[in-house]
Amino acid sequence: MHVVVIGCGRVGSDLAMGLSEEGHSIVVIDKNRDSFRRLTRFSGKTIVGSGFDRELLSQADIANADAVAAVTSGDNTNILCARIARDTYGVKNVVARIYDPARAEIYLRLGIPTVATSTWTSLQVRRWIMPNDATVQWKDNSGTLQVVERILPDRLAGKKIEEFNISPEVRVIALVRAGVGRVNIEELFAQEDDILQCAVTNDGLLQLTDYLKEDAK
Repeated sequence: MHVVVIGCGRVGSDLAMGLSEEGHSIVVIDKNRDSFRRLTRFSGKTIVGSGFDRELLSQADIANADAVAAVTSGDNTNILCARIARDTYGVKNVVARIYDPARAEIYLRLGIPTVATSTWTSLQVRRWIMPNDATVQWKDNSGTLQVVERILPDRLAGKKIEEFNISPEVRVIALVRAGVGRVNIEELFAQEDDILQCAVTNDGLLQLTDYLKEDAK
């Protein structure tokens, strides 16, 4: 994947290094050159400047980006960068960091996933910019049962939640919708940007991954 990370603070640098170590193409943009000192394990590209400067975004090859994470210290900057990435360059997987949680619902209506600072981690960024990421949230001591989170592909919106129990090895146990967790889900219908919490066996994880990938084609 080619990922543009705007902001090289704690979260941005952690995200950039992790993805770089996995072999992804990463470009980090930050106004402060000294911020790049945090990138102690990084083989990508760094650019000094604003994340909404079109010339710099061109240098970052944003037109071919698979994902953009706007994680600067300013809400307005992050939203502006996210909207430019999505609306101008057509980047599908975009997420913006938000310090004011009251704004999150507004931005969600604009189609921009956001996470408030109090719950923000680089793992949560990955959930949005890499929706098919194989990250496991929890595994039991036997190593045969796992809980994973997956962002619902847009094409599956409208299906009944119970339809995602695609085999005896996969069970949806909860979901997060608009930042609120829900466990009473039996009669719910899926909506765009729902985050599904699934209990799966090892075989079930492979089945779920294949199912979501097939849907994305």
